[in-house]
Amino acid sequence: MALPEIKALLFDVFGTVVDWRSSISRQAAEFGVKHGVSANWDIFADEWRDGYSSGMAKVNAGDDRWKIVDEIHRDRLNLLLEKYEFPEIPEAEISEFNKAWHRLDGWPDSTDGLTRLKSKFVIASLSNGNVALLTNMAKYTNLPWDAVLSAQLAGKYKPHPTAYQTAASLLGLETNEVLMVAAHSGDLHGARAAGLRAALVTRPDEYGDPEKADLVSEPEFEYFAKDFHDLADQLGCS
Repeated sequence: MALPEIKALLFDVFGTVVDWRSSISRQAAEFGVKHGVSANWDIFADEWRDGYSSGMAKVNAGDDRWKIVDEIHRDRLNLLLEKYEFPEIPEAEISEFNKAWHRLDGWPDSTDGLTRLKSKFVIASLSNGNVALLTNMAKYTNLPWDAVLSAQLAGKYKPHPTAYQTAASLLGLETNEVLMVAAHSGDLHGARAAGLRAALVTRPDEYGDPEKADLVSEPEFEYFAKDFHDLADQLGCS
């Protein structure tokens, strides 16, 4: 049977649409200067991000209560502030710094590329980030979503199939009418297992080392692109 026409594109956000590592490193360096702390802020960003994956895995496994990503980030930040020997800081200031994840810069092609894709398809986020985080990020970096969807709405984090299936259902679509776009093969394997189609878009600079990025497509992925403009060309967008 022929596959139905693609009607909507869902996008992973951290790393696929926005450059989280450089953005967090920059904001952490500013925070460090303010409080008299010196460090390798790229490594700080990596260590903060590591808490994101492990925190979500605990939630999905039932080893922790449901927490939104802002809470998971804050749990990790508390540990890092102690590890990097920050002085005592007022709660309001720590809370604001934790929202550094709401202020991430897009990749150079993100806004224009998404706008092209939006001319033909419904486009929406599908991130593990919570709705408030994703909404603020979209405002900050001018991301033209038709809808802000999050794993928060499903109560399960990607790559759990419920996260992908709930997003398709909220758009009123069958899973095979939806193309998941991500820079991470693991996310796309989860999407394919849930019935979605898949597009790998490469982001060689995400981790500061191309050897750590997913740069080779796999047979089960229907599309493989170097950036959003390349994907837009392949999908026939103006």
